[in-house]
Amino acid sequence: MVLLSGWGCDARIWQPLAEHWPDGIRVTAPDWPGYGGRAPLSAPDSLDALAEAMAGELPADAIWVGWSLGGLLAGALLARLPAPRALILLGMGGRFCDPEGVTRAELTAFRRAFARDPEATLAHFQRWQLGGEPSPRDAHRRLRALLGGGPCADPASLAAGLDWLENLDLSSALAGSDCPVVRLVGANDPLLAPAAIASADHVLEHAGHCPMLSRPAALAEALVTLAAVPRRAPANEEACP
Repeated sequence: MVLLSGWGCDARIWQPLAEHWPDGIRVTAPDWPGYGGRAPLSAPDSLDALAEAMAGELPADAIWVGWSLGGLLAGALLARLPAPRALILLGMGGRFCDPEGVTRAELTAFRRAFARDPEATLAHFQRWQLGGEPSPRDAHRRLRALLGGGPCADPASLAAGLDWLENLDLSSALAGSDCPVVRLVGANDPLLAPAAIASADHVLEHAGHCPMLSRPAALAEALVTLAAVPRRAPANEEACP
């Protein structure tokens, strides 16, 4: 299982799950280019360059788990890399912006704020995404303890991520993908539209956008269960009767 982090958080965000994996599950959590001290891409907004950089860390015999922007990017890489056994989208669908969730206008305003003050805007976002957890203050303390006080990625990589969040729409591509795609969401995710939560394959109760901070045991259990039972056949195969 390959765990892929989202915007503004490097792979350390997954550490709370470490003690909850059952025996026999091999888990890796590579950083995206530009995150966690990893060198950024020379063209941070290039999906082709991203695919080349990540090819060795996204094997076809694994389950890819993409959280937030990590899910959107993993979905985009399906067209550029051999398909995995399955893709689990955590807190993400085929696109990020939604008239009933985070609107395009809100994200455009957020991008302008980021251009003026990247560090303050990142700190604001990290608090905002925790709003649906049972105790947002405790979750924020855990996040700061894991990631420290500084930025987790270079500004160019963060800016490219915001562009992807605003403009990538993989709804059709994911519906016709060559591997099963499963959506897992927190019931109280403040970044998702209510319809996106209601239509998910699995809803994690008493959790928001960051269940790895608030409900790590439940999240690990859900990921293992969903990885073992894909919800639909790949588009190029017939479903079993």
